[in-house]
Amino acid sequence: MHRHEHSEHPTPAIDKPALVRRLRELLPAEAVLSTEEDLRPYECDGLSAYRRLPMVAVLPETVDQVQAILKLCHQHNVPVVARGAGTGLSGGALPYEQGLLLSLAKFKQILEIDTTRRTARVQPGVRNLAISQAVEEFGLYYAPDPSSQIACTIGGNVAENSGGVHCLKYGLTVHNIHKLKVVTIDGELLEIGGDGLDSPGYDLLALLTGSEGMLAVIVEVTVKLLPRPERAQVLLAAFDDVVKAGVAVGNIIAAGIIPAGLEMMDRLAIQAAEDFVHAGYPRDAEAILLCELDGTNEEVSEHIFAVRQILQQSGATEVRTARDDAERLTFWKGRKAAFPAVGRISPDYYCMDGTIPRKQLPEVLRRMGELSQEYDLAVANVFHAGDGNLHPLILYDANKPGELERTEEFGGRILELCVEVGGTITGEHGVGMEKINQMCVQFDALELTQFHAIKHAFDPEGLLNPGKAVPTLHRCAEFGAMHVHRGELPFPELERF
Repeated sequence: MHRHEHSEHPTPAIDKPALVRRLRELLPAEAVLSTEEDLRPYECDGLSAYRRLPMVAVLPETVDQVQAILKLCHQHNVPVVARGAGTGLSGGALPYEQGLLLSLAKFKQILEIDTTRRTARVQPGVRNLAISQAVEEFGLYYAPDPSSQIACTIGGNVAENSGGVHCLKYGLTVHNIHKLKVVTIDGELLEIGGDGLDSPGYDLLALLTGSEGMLAVIVEVTVKLLPRPERAQVLLAAFDDVVKAGVAVGNIIAAGIIPAGLEMMDRLAIQAAEDFVHAGYPRDAEAILLCELDGTNEEVSEHIFAVRQILQQSGATEVRTARDDAERLTFWKGRKAAFPAVGRISPDYYCMDGTIPRKQLPEVLRRMGELSQEYDLAVANVFHAGDGNLHPLILYDANKPGELERTEEFGGRILELCVEVGGTITGEHGVGMEKINQMCVQFDALELTQFHAIKHAFDPEGLLNPGKAVPTLHRCAEFGAMHVHRGELPFPELERF
């Protein structure tokens, strides 16, 4: 084992009763949960296929308490998994059985709104949507808008570098924050980033964003606020072929137009969303594109005309323009409700998250269709088409023996396909537990060693979110051996382990 590569299974140097006693010296008794009944709500995040109970869970209310908890865990070698709202979809908040679950649910205050600088200081437990609601009276909003924005928290958004339907024009979380306050595993409080447009030294703000709770625990976030555009309007285009819809995405971007949002749904997702939300989607379409354009009145009018022409030239069978803001919001409501809508038509679904170059969209959609037939599992496609972030939903029934395992293998093939065409295994959901084997496909041994070195610099004992996101080289060797055993080794990177 490399000196910077840690075991996936740290062993605490303190037993559960002793840990609970020490924690109750730091927190009110009701903030320390240790019985199975109390711990059961924390057994998984949004990826419920992975479940396990933590040894203990705590709900601190102050930064001082978080520091004291982490110091205690560091002193006694207790692994720590930080948790927000639990809406993550990669198993990133899956507890560690011999560790502590640190819930930040009580950190839900908006501390300051600065309308001059257009910033807001918020605690990590503040819901994404609550930020925009709090600043609406000032004509401002927070741009990243994951589909789970009504429930997901800003701390989790930073940990996973979440995006949303408007990320094409306005960027991911990393592009919309100025500063973080974080606590390291030994209890030190650090301020990362600053109030200016740039900060001296290394860009640790970008490093911490998307680090999945492996480097530090976020206790405060300063977000960037944007003025609401003068006008926003949505076009809905229907296609009789998903490949044509994929080509249309590239044609819009190639014309030099950057929509605020550019989303795609296929027939299965369209029908599920329409039955659930009644958004007015054309049920007979093989795919639809939702294209939102925003800016000044003149700019939007010009772009609406140009995009309509592009969509028609790309083979759209129907193009609609939202008549008013209410219809615009209804169109988006269908898209944002697509995940729960699909949950109504299948006992279970497995939500994937990969990113590809836009030009590869038609080819990847075609090959995913072939994989769907190979595994005999239906797929509903809902994704951020503008930036190539795919969210295939694989429909399955966990009650059928072997079907979950077949679904996971199918999902792994989709992620490996993304890498094969020049993409990446995640766009915004993170790696967590779900994609850890595919990290072995995307990165070679030297690159993974550097990841472990960064982890070691922040967390030498490997106590923060152990076993997540970055695989050990031993795990990659086992993954490569499994491919060889199956008679396949599609990626030369695996030969290096």
